[in-house]
Amino acid sequence: MRRNKPAIRGGVAALAAAAALALTLSGCTSVDTTSPKTARAQDGPGADGKFGPVDCREAKCVALTFDAGPGKDTPRLLDILKEKKVHATFFLLGKNHVVRYPDVVRRIAEEGHEVANHTWTHPRLTDKNESEIRDELKRTQDAIEKITGRRPTLMRPPQGRTDDEVTKVSKELGLAQVLWSVTAKDYQTTDSDLIEERVLEQVDKDGIILLHDIYRGTVPAVPGIIDELKKRGYTFVTVPQLLAPGVAEPGTVYRP
Repeated sequence: MRRNKPAIRGGVAALAAAAALALTLSGCTSVDTTSPKTARAQDGPGADGKFGPVDCREAKCVALTFDAGPGKDTPRLLDILKEKKVHATFFLLGKNHVVRYPDVVRRIAEEGHEVANHTWTHPRLTDKNESEIRDELKRTQDAIEKITGRRPTLMRPPQGRTDDEVTKVSKELGLAQVLWSVTAKDYQTTDSDLIEERVLEQVDKDGIILLHDIYRGTVPAVPGIIDELKKRGYTFVTVPQLLAPGVAEPGTVYRP
């Protein structure tokens, strides 16, 4: 009997780890989600989203997204993206990031990347009341608009945690919610080769890749990720371009 206990504990631990990985990959959300394919099928006057380099209804598209910056390595990342002719979506963190690196925020916008909202202090929004959620999002909206002249239309809830109250406030502030389908868990490692490998193992058509430009191993992994995915026939687009001709609807949660 005693010999079986470690195996049972190990089995439980494995199941828990698998469940945690599933949540990390998909985003932890208790509300309905909309896929890029569904968004692209929008019809009528509202379907006027701007296409990127290709029509993602026909091409094999993928969106590269970066959370929680900008940081000290973001300028190098922007150099890489410019060299590779790739546009990304940046979900920016307000406190100690947007306000600390205004020139980098401005450069992100000027170079054609999508500037989006990742809250002010990175809390679990589902643990906050309506007023606190609004403050987290609005402060970042205001800070980004002050620098770029434009208010974001996209937000990513920290840890992918959202619910009806977060959705209500997001809709009020004109923000669609964007989750992901690919993560390298780059907050756990500085191994750039491992980060690249994890991304390449998970990518599929309409994928939304989650990376963080604030971690040491991430930016060096980006050139290899881009080069390999281009070889596989992928075209990199921003999140709005992934949804075109559909337009991201405030409050809606998008996930591949």
